[in-house]
Amino acid sequence: MDEQASAWTTAFDKGSFVRKSSEFRDHVRIEGPFQPGLDRYHLYVSHACPWAHRTVLTRALLGLEDAISVDVVDWRMQGDGSWVFNPDEPGATADRVLGGDSLEYVYWTAHPDWAASGRIGTVPVLWDRHHGTIVNNESREIVRMFTTAFAQAGLTNGRNLSPEALLEDIDAMIDANYESVNNGVYKAGFARSQEAYDAAVNVLFDRLAELEAHLQDRDWLVGEGRGTLTEADVCLVPTLLRFDVVYVVHFKCSRSRIADMPNLTAYLERFLALPGVAETVDWTHIKHHYFWSHQHMNPYRIVPEDPQRGIHVGR
Repeated sequence: MDEQASAWTTAFDKGSFVRKSSEFRDHVRIEGPFQPGLDRYHLYVSHACPWAHRTVLTRALLGLEDAISVDVVDWRMQGDGSWVFNPDEPGATADRVLGGDSLEYVYWTAHPDWAASGRIGTVPVLWDRHHGTIVNNESREIVRMFTTAFAQAGLTNGRNLSPEALLEDIDAMIDANYESVNNGVYKAGFARSQEAYDAAVNVLFDRLAELEAHLQDRDWLVGEGRGTLTEADVCLVPTLLRFDVVYVVHFKCSRSRIADMPNLTAYLERFLALPGVAETVDWTHIKHHYFWSHQHMNPYRIVPEDPQRGIHVGR
């Protein structure tokens, strides 16, 4: 397995991509060692990464900008799959908490044996300044902490992205979209056999067709009537945003575009119109990361032109 591909997976099963699991799984709670508070927690993210984008979107939607600071890695993934900080790159920052030059330094600081483990640090990372360690690096769990513990502590703007009455439906929707769509594009793009690719693409586009039908008379994915904006939307949107400009070409998800699906297109436009959302989208980081970093798939690092029609807003 080449180095860049190895950063994304622990194994391939008959040519099918298998995503590695997150390593740090503590939680911010009202009671316990990691309690919500101002100026205590910090996010390390990549603007290119859809999983990290979930956490930045949630932070913006809940008005947590003053409570949770953020640093952004360079869009160029290194040959071993690691991330570096580069304050000279527009949209990226230095590591303003620890002062290191790479995300690996963050992981090493939290886990002295990290280098010996042979693992590569991933984004997002939720860092606790108080204990000087990583709390969690699983996007879905970080999003849930923001919508629950930080809301319970009165640190959010009052928007409820995880209503108690809808939690079962929210989790069911996120689960239904994860393997089929969120991870499905990677399964198609990183497939190492025609059989694996065909299976992934069929599941992906079957689910997109279901979502297109589901949104016929709805604004959001779950809830009564036209629906309620929830975590389920936050977890789906980053993948849909990247679909036409990256996944159609780079991951061979070319059967159709989101722009050809009117209900999903309107859904994305609604989401992007929410205050603070468009500012979280950095198209340069998104496009250049995929086409530059996956050199095993794109050896000359050619970045293609955008589709003539489609969703393309933000900085």
